Amino acid sequence: MLDPILLTIKLAGLTTLILLLIGTPLAWWLARTHSVFKEPIGAIVALPLVLPPTVLGFYLLIALGPQSPLGQWAVSVFGQALPFSFAGLVVGSVVYSLPFVVQPVRNAFEAIGNKPLEAAATLRAGPLDAFFNVALPLARPGLMTGAVLGFAHTVGEFGVVLMIGGNIPSETKVLSIAIYDHVENLEWTQAHILSAGMLGFSFVVILVMMVLEKRLRAVRRGA
Repeated sequence: MLDPILLTIKLAGLTTLILLLIGTPLAWWLARTHSVFKEPIGAIVALPLVLPPTVLGFYLLIALGPQSPLGQWAVSVFGQALPFSFAGLVVGSVVYSLPFVVQPVRNAFEAIGNKPLEAAATLRAGPLDAFFNVALPLARPGLMTGAVLGFAHTVGEFGVVLMIGGNIPSETKVLSIAIYDHVENLEWTQAHILSAGMLGFSFVVILVMMVLEKRLRAVRRGA
């Protein structure tokens, strides 16, 4: 049972890191821009919230397949197709968990308001200085919330990872798929152990979320 747990932690950790790197500037743009493309792009980011995981997994499977331009590029660069590989799991997880990171970070940026940034501008702080030294520190609770949500959501994935990764031991067989396999094989003890661990993990995530939300409300009151 150890291999699926370690693989899941590795996948969730790497996915969360990538999501913070790409999701933070995207959330900043969505929070600050007045572009006509703001709402359409925001809707695209939020699609995984309402799209069935199997549908998203199916289209990712097509988009990353060896016959697609992206799939052919991956084969030429990595020497293998992305579907049914750990790299494919990472891509699918990033797409599927993107709104769970972008939305709380965007809310945190919007809660800051204009006053702190205007004050930074009066001190001759450039846009990058204001972003890194004012916006990011004030949005820390939202960033932490996004990181926790992104990690937890990746840990609990099933439909997307099954569609794009399959069930390859030590390569794509993550925790949720391992639990399904144990139940299908009537291995109740193993299923109970893994499921109880997931239950405890979910409780801790909810508790952390409540604490971070309390801190975020404090930031909003102080803005």
